[in-house]
Formats: sequence, C-alpha cells, structure tokens
Amino acid sequence: MPAQTANKAAQGDMMVNTPQALGFWLRLALTPGIGPDAARRLLAAFGEPDAIFGQAESGLRQVVSALQAKALRETPMGWSELTDETWRWLQATPEAGIGRAVVTLGDADYPGALLDIPDPPMMLYAMGQIHALSKLQVTRTVAMVGSRNPTPQGLINAREFARSLIGSGLTVISGMALGVDGAAHEGALLAAHEVSALDGRLPTIAVVGTGLDRVYPRQHRDLAHQIAQRGLILSEYPLGTPPLAPNFPRRNRLISGLAQATLVVEAALQSGSLITAKQALEQGRDVMAIPGSIHSAQSKGCHWLIKQGAKLVESAQDVLEELHLPDTMRAVPLALDSAADSETRGTHSDKSEDALLHALGHDPVSLDALQARCGWSTAQLQAQLLELELLGQVGRLPGGLFQRVGAG
Repeated sequence: MPAQTANKAAQGDMMVNTPQALGFWLRLALTPGIGPDAARRLLAAFGEPDAIFGQAESGLRQVVSALQAKALRETPMGWSELTDETWRWLQATPEAGIGRAVVTLGDADYPGALLDIPDPPMMLYAMGQIHALSKLQVTRTVAMVGSRNPTPQGLINAREFARSLIGSGLTVISGMALGVDGAAHEGALLAAHEVSALDGRLPTIAVVGTGLDRVYPRQHRDLAHQIAQRGLILSEYPLGTPPLAPNFPRRNRLISGLAQATLVVEAALQSGSLITAKQALEQGRDVMAIPGSIHSAQSKGCHWLIKQGAKLVESAQDVLEELHLPDTMRAVPLALDSAADSETRGTHSDKSEDALLHALGHDPVSLDALQARCGWSTAQLQAQLLELELLGQVGRLPGGLFQRVGAG
C-alpha cells in the first residue's frame, strides 16, 4: 500500500507528544516480524497504534499473517525501558536553538519527500532545527555522497561544490561519514556563515545510521554539533542503536529519498555511494557524478555511473542546469577552482614549482615517474614535492603516489 494512503488513514491525533503515544509507536516498531509494509497496512486498517494493540488476534489476522498477529499480542523485549529512555531524551533541556523530536508517518511534520519512496520509516528521530522538518522542499535539495577515503582533490570538490550549491539556494544532504560526506557538510556550513540570509532554509541535513544519542564516527562529534546548530540530524534507528554495518546501506535510501538529485563526488566500484545512486534511480531521482583520473580507483565508480547515463558534472552550474534551477552564482568561479588554490597559484610562481606542477599533470604519479619526467635528483624532487604539499597544491596518495590538487 502506498505510504500516502497509510498517512491519510492515520491522520489525526498522531503526534508523539505523550509517553503513551510514544510507547505505542515504539511497540509497533519493535514487534518482531512487523516491517514497514505490515505496519502501514495496520495503520491503514486501524488508524492509530493504540487501536492496533486494542484488537483481538482474530481481527489482526485480517490484515497480517497469523504469526505477525501473535507477535503483536506480545510485549517486545526492552520496550518499556526504551520508551522511558526516549521520553527522557525528548524532555531533556536542549542546548539553546537545538530541538529534539520524534515524527511518525501520521505527523504533519513528517518530510513529504519520504512519503514518495517505497519504504518510508515508521518513525524518524530528529535533532537540530526541527521547525524546518515540514518545510523541506525536495526540489531545493541535493544529496552528496562519496568515498570515505577520498583523494585530496575529492575533498576539495566536495567542500567547494557544497559551498556553491548552498549559495545558489539549495540544501545539501549527506551521511556524516568520514571523507566526502564530512567535507560536504563542512562546505555547506561554511557557506551558511557566508550567506547573509538563508530565509529559513537549512544548509545541510545529516542522515545517520545510529541512534541520535551517539555520534559515529567519533571524529565528527564537533561537526555533528555544528550541523545540529544550523541544520538537522535525522535517524530512523532508536536511541542506543550502535553503528551496525547493515544499517548504513539501508539509511542511504533516506539520503537519496530526501533529495531531488544525488551527486557522487568520488566512489570505488564497490562502494556504498553506488548503492545510494542505485536507490536514487529506483526512487525516480536524478543521479550525477564528477569524473576524475582514469588511474584513480576512487573515480571508477563515478565513471561507471556516467557510462550508465548519470549526468557528468564539472561545476555547480551543471548541477543547477540539470535541476532546471536558476543560477544565482554565475559570477562565482567553478567549484573546481577553489579560492584557496587560486590564491596560492597567484602568490607562488617559482619556476621550478611551475615546472613540477606541469610534470605532475592531473593523474596520480609515482616518484620514479616524476624523476623520469623532470630529470631532477631524488632529494630535490622530494623537497619540492613537500613544499607544494604544504602549500596545498599537491596531495600524497596511498602507494607512494602524488597528485596535483586544484584545476589550474
């Protein structure tokens, strides 16, 4: 049954604003064997979770299987404790400007974009600027995903694309993972400080694969706090849920489902980013990808997507054109031409450095190959590479490789 049908059938006094209402929703979510499909059928048939649990087993069997009906008549393990814990979390005095909420399929604040995907979560936990939940516009959002171990250029691309897209009136959605995800959130937050007024728009939304009472990865504790101050952190998983491997591919459907398009910045052929892209296509969303070096494993996934028909993207303007949105930042340099890189090139014009940058090209290269191109001694070459690395013009890659950073 479509989520919209269940939503209409469950409209009414469904807001999670009492411990009792919260408890019924948690019981439905925790009941073994009751997945999203069965839950939506039950909500459509009986209207509210408390009404579901007030039914006789014979009545429940009219909607779900006998095994599921029996499970609904039993109390899930840990249900009472989780209800108390979640209610305390909701009622705790939050930091100024950071709200907490639990929204359900029947809530007016439930993001409308998720009602269009095949399996929207029954419950959505939110922390941050929760007032913006019901105002999310799928036509003004872009998901940005990519490798957890990106190249230096991949990190720059993620930050600069996000920064440009926020300046053009969009919201960036990602998963707060290490690498590209974190860089995309950082670029969005940086742009939020630079834009004079966001007009109530969120700069960024993080969809995580754990309970909201913990931060994963731990390195992103400060980033999570910044996102909550300016944007939103969302999860479909109850409090206390640890970082379990199967949860992350599943949460990816929410990242793509909340956005009009998914932009893959860097991705290997076997990566979670390609899972997100596949889910975006299944949800009827656009998919875009940034090309990279043919020698980089982190570009293989993007190149495969482009071969399959994904939009090849070289600038933020390409994203806006694909989404048929006006370009309000036409005077801004392309995302690949970062301001820092431009400044560095303008203030350091040593001829030997220019020669080395020219020899590097834009593909990953080994020290031996560079020596063959330049004819320099190992000591001279290593010294020049270190200087360019400190200037942010060269990145060091695994396997003893080096790569030029920036578009110049």
